Amino acid sequence: MLKDYGLDVQKLFLEMMLQDAESYVRVQNIYNPENFDRSLRSAAQFIADHSDQHKTLPTVAQISASTGIVLEHLPDLNEGHFEWFMAEFEQFTRRQELERAILKSADLLEKGEYDPVEKLIKDAVQISLTKDMGTDYWADPRARIDRYFNSGGQVSTGWPQMDRILYGGFSRGELNIFAGGSGSGKSLVMMNIALSWLQMGLSGVYVSLELSEELCALRTDAMLAGMSTKEIRKDIDQTELKVKLVSKKAGQYRIKALPAQSNINDIRSYIKEVQVQTGIRVDFVMVDYLDLLMPVSAKVSPNDLFVKDKYVSEELRNLAKELNVLFVTASQLNRSAVEEVEFDHSHISGGISKINTADNVFGIFTSRAMRERGKYQIQCMKSRSSTGVGMKIDLDYNIETMRITDPGEEEQNSFKRPGGNLMDSIRAKSTVTAADVPFEPDSAVGAVDIQSAKLKQLLGKIKTG
Repeated sequence: MLKDYGLDVQKLFLEMMLQDAESYVRVQNIYNPENFDRSLRSAAQFIADHSDQHKTLPTVAQISASTGIVLEHLPDLNEGHFEWFMAEFEQFTRRQELERAILKSADLLEKGEYDPVEKLIKDAVQISLTKDMGTDYWADPRARIDRYFNSGGQVSTGWPQMDRILYGGFSRGELNIFAGGSGSGKSLVMMNIALSWLQMGLSGVYVSLELSEELCALRTDAMLAGMSTKEIRKDIDQTELKVKLVSKKAGQYRIKALPAQSNINDIRSYIKEVQVQTGIRVDFVMVDYLDLLMPVSAKVSPNDLFVKDKYVSEELRNLAKELNVLFVTASQLNRSAVEEVEFDHSHISGGISKINTADNVFGIFTSRAMRERGKYQIQCMKSRSSTGVGMKIDLDYNIETMRITDPGEEEQNSFKRPGGNLMDSIRAKSTVTAADVPFEPDSAVGAVDIQSAKLKQLLGKIKTG
C-alpha cells in the first residue's frame, strides 16, 4: 500500500530534525526543501539556509518569526523515534523526487528531449541515505589488499611490459585512454588488446563510431589468423578455419558500429540489449573513440571541446563503474603533437579535461618509417595506480597482419624513462672503422710527437729550398 506523506507527517519531519541535530546531519545529503508541501516549504528552506550560514539549526521561535510557520517542540523522543524518522524520511524523499522527475520527464518528452529522461528517473530511484560506512582500514589488512588486487582487477593487456608499468594490467571500473594522431593506429591498439582479452576467455564488445563493423572484424581476422587482408581475400577457407578454431576457447565478441555524435545512453542501451538477448557477461568495452561522442548530462556545442570532453569522459568512467568492466577508449592528439617525440598533457585534443577524469592515459608514438620497420612506442602520460608516468615501451608491429606484440625483455631491455626514444634506434648513425683511425687511442700522445717531427722536417726542406 502506498504511504501517504501528508501535511502532518511532513511537519513532524521538520520538528524531529529541529529536535536532533545529528538526525538532520544524517539526512542532509538527500534533504531538499522542494519536496515539502508549499505551506511548509519556506520553513524547510529557512532551516537549510540557517544551518548552512550559521552552522547550527534554528529554533522554532526563529522559524515562526521569519516565516510565520509554527512548529512545535517535541518532548521525550528516544532512539527508536529517530530510527523511524530516518527510514520514513528516506522513503518520503525518494517518492517526492521520483514524482517530480516523472512530471519533468513529461515536459522533456513533449519537447523531444529524450536523453535526460533516463538520468532523471535513475537519480530519483537511487536516492538513499549513506549506509555504507566505507572501508575499515585497520580491520583486516590482508583481506583489504587481496580485495584490491584480486576482485575483478589487474587484467593483463597482453603486453608484459605495459603490465609492469600498471602493476599487473588494467582494472575493472577504470577509464583507460590511448591518445594518438590521425592514422597513428588508435583503433589497432584497441583491437589488439581486445583480441588478447578474448584469447584469455573474456567476453566483450567493440563499439566503433568511425569504422564499419566489417572492417573492424576483418582487421581482427588478420591479427588472429596471422594473414594479411590480401591473403585473406585469396584464402577465405583458411581464415574461416583459424577463426573457428580460436573461437572454441575464446570469449564472446560483438562489434557494433554507431553513428558519430552518439552518446553514453546509446552505448549503455546496446550493451544491455546484448546481455539480455545473448546472455553474454560483458567483461570489457572498447569505444572507438571518445572524441566522437556527445554528452547526455549537458547540452554542449560540439565545437566546445574542453567542456564536451569533460562531460563525456565523466560519463564514460561512470559507465565503466556501473557495469564493472574493463573500459578502453581513444582520443585524438592535437596539431602541436605532430612533430613531437615526447607527449604531454598539452598535446591531447580538447585539453586536460579528459586526462583529469581518466585513470590511465597513454600516447601512441609512431611514424611511417617506424611502422615499416615494425615498431610502435607507447608512452605513459598518466596513471592513477602506479608510478609509470613518463615510462615508454617499444612494441613490435607486423605490417601485414596488424598484430602488435611485446618483443620481450631481451630485445626491449625493460621499459624506459624519458630521454631515450625509439627514433634514436631508427636514425642512421655514422660509424668510424679502425682503418679510418691512424693510431690507437692509448698511443695518441706518441702519435702526435711523430706527426710534429714530420712537420718540422717538411718545413726545414721548404726553407732550404
